[in-house]
Amino acid sequence: MNIEALWLSVQLAFMTSLILLGVGLPLAYWIAYASWRWKFFVEALAALPMVLPPTVLGFYLLSAMGPIGPIGRLHETLFGSPLAFSFIGLLIGSVIYSFPFALQPLVASFRSVDARFLKLAALLGDEPLMRFFKIVLPLSYRGILSAFIMAFAHTIGEFGVVLMIGGNIPGVTRTISIDLYDQVQALNYQGAGETALVLLAASFFFLSWVYYLNRDAIGGTRR
Repeated sequence: MNIEALWLSVQLAFMTSLILLGVGLPLAYWIAYASWRWKFFVEALAALPMVLPPTVLGFYLLSAMGPIGPIGRLHETLFGSPLAFSFIGLLIGSVIYSFPFALQPLVASFRSVDARFLKLAALLGDEPLMRFFKIVLPLSYRGILSAFIMAFAHTIGEFGVVLMIGGNIPGVTRTISIDLYDQVQALNYQGAGETALVLLAASFFFLSWVYYLNRDAIGGTRR
């Protein structure tokens, strides 16, 4: 087991999940309660990484963050270092790739909040932002935690996007999934089996946690 690669993956997954909560909470709230008729385009765009092949997404990200890409050129001008094949570039790619895995649990959780509470708060004069912090967030803690776990688990196991925009730089972009690929390429099946078993156990643990958190909501909503 490559501990360095595992620790890098954990750091990447934790930072990605935190960023996704910060970005996903307001967007999920808007999707759950906005009445704009064309918001399904926003939902489709946010869910696109779920169905888009990772290599396709990785190619577009690499094109944008590479030395001749607009984002890559801007980053190198401002900070003097390339964005592609760096941890920051890897983090940006992971946030985009795992975005729907955090957003969808948040939207589902917000929509399950009893609408009567929100109507009563509105009658009492609470503004939408106040209703969000006083009612929606406290009643959606399971969905918020589920979103964090799902984003974390998905980032730990991602491979295609990581390889495309991060490459395989030890201590910088070599995640545990890339290390597993390297072990298979080197015909080290024993080491690959140990790594795969750890990832399998971690995935089962995270999914069990999510289903445990949402066990009361299965089969219906709280509206």
